[in-house]
Amino acid sequence: MLDKEGYRPNVGIVLANARNEVFWGKRVNQHAWQFPQGGIKHGESPVQAMYRELEEEVGLRANHVRILGRTRDWLRYEVPKQWIRRDWRGSYRGQKQIWFLLRLVGRDCDVHLRASGHPEFDAWRWHDYWVPLDAVIEFKRDVYRQALNELRRYLNADRRLRARREAVTG
Repeated sequence: MLDKEGYRPNVGIVLANARNEVFWGKRVNQHAWQFPQGGIKHGESPVQAMYRELEEEVGLRANHVRILGRTRDWLRYEVPKQWIRRDWRGSYRGQKQIWFLLRLVGRDCDVHLRASGHPEFDAWRWHDYWVPLDAVIEFKRDVYRQALNELRRYLNADRRLRARREAVTG
């Protein structure tokens, strides 16, 4: 499903642990690392697509995470022509994404990369929040920068809220 400008609607997921490190997945049989992401199916909302992709790619369900925030608008990136499937050439430009920042409230052992029959990742690790900017493939770098910049305010707000909660509960 492409929009009239040739962009495929998509969601991106930044999953943070309690230390504000982010989930970083290695694509199957590649030396390419990225955040979980995936297309929005016809009739699906961005939130529904995010939960579906999270379960398919990372094996986490809604009860394992809490939504901290999302980007206000679509963020777009263009895919280099040599990476576009032949049958999409001429109509496909890239992806437009709504990005979500999630807090893992489950445990690391809840992550199951083989949850679906077609795994996206074959390894994962936690990284400092900004490290993915230096490691992601270049054509996605600007979108990652925009998403991380916009979402970090939710991460900081959540940290302050948790600190206040801990101070009250002792």
